[in-house]
Formats: sequence, C-alpha cells, structure tokens
Amino acid sequence: MTRILIIQGHPDNSQAHFCHALVQSYAKGARDAGHEVEVIEVAASGVTCLRSRAEWLEEELPDYVARGQQAVAAADHLVFVYPLWLGTMPALLKAWLEQVFREQFAFTVGDKGWHPKLKGKSARIIVTMGMPSAFYRWFYFAHSLRSFERNILKFCGIRPVRWTVCGMVDDKRAERRVAYLAEAASDGAAAR
Repeated sequence: MTRILIIQGHPDNSQAHFCHALVQSYAKGARDAGHEVEVIEVAASGVTCLRSRAEWLEEELPDYVARGQQAVAAADHLVFVYPLWLGTMPALLKAWLEQVFREQFAFTVGDKGWHPKLKGKSARIIVTMGMPSAFYRWFYFAHSLRSFERNILKFCGIRPVRWTVCGMVDDKRAERRVAYLAEAASDGAAAR
C-alpha cells in the first residue's frame, strides 16, 4: 500500500472542471488497488500569498499550512493536478506551494549548502491545456513543468517526478478525455 496525496490545483472550485475528473479517476484507481488516498483542494484551503521572507520564516503556521505539511510528510507519493494558465501553474497553486514547502520543512540551508528534507517521496504532475501536448513539449520545451520538477520538487528531494500532459482538453470529442481519465486511473492503480 502506498500513501498518496493528491493536490487539486485548479483554482476554481465553484464548478467541476476536467482537473476534478482527473483527480477522481486517479483516486479511484488508487483506492481500488488498495492504496490510501488523501486529496487537498487548494481552492478550498484558504491559501494566502506570502509577501515577505520574514512571513515565510514565521514559526506560527496558518492551519492550512500545518495540515498541508502533515499530509505531505505522511505521503509516499504526491500528485499535482492543475490547468496550464499563461504558460505555468495557476497563482493559487504556486501560493500554496510557497506556503507549505517552507524552509525547515521541505529543505534546510546551512553553511554547507542546502539539504533536501522530502527524500523518499515520488511525484506525478498532471497538467491540462488547450494546446496540443506535443506543441507544448517540443516548441515550448515544457518549460514550466521542467521548472516545477527541478526547482521545487527535486530541490526538496522528491524523485522520481513523472508527467502527464493532457493537451487539447477543450476538444468536443469525448475520446481524448476518456483516454486521459483511463491513463489517470492506471497511474493511480500503480501509484506512479
């Protein structure tokens, strides 16, 4: 059994989006395979933006930060699901990451450099977009995914990091979305 934490990063929880369907499919596949699954809805968490380093280093954490850190610490595998907005993750998800992945929790910095503190965890990033996924990968070099993987997840010791890029999600034909949902369920069952 793998303990899986899914971070639903779509900033709009007033209605269901394809990101929500992907989370449900991944979670169902994982649970059906006997894995333990917890889901954090970033949009419902109460996340606020950090405005200074002093605020980031405060020892008294908002409740949602403490809950997020407890969930990340308990998980073996992290799954991030979000839409590509203006070439990267939505600001609300970035704000959540800045709050939860604080120094002393996700990494430390000392005289001998930085020390990642989230070793032993793996991750999957599932990102949806309107453009073809091949265009995003080859023309834009998947720049925001590479940055997220290298500068946040691997920096904190999380590896391996795998991607699922769901392109053309606004396509009116159902086949593409059905295939993405099946892939999410399969990845959930395998806890990858």
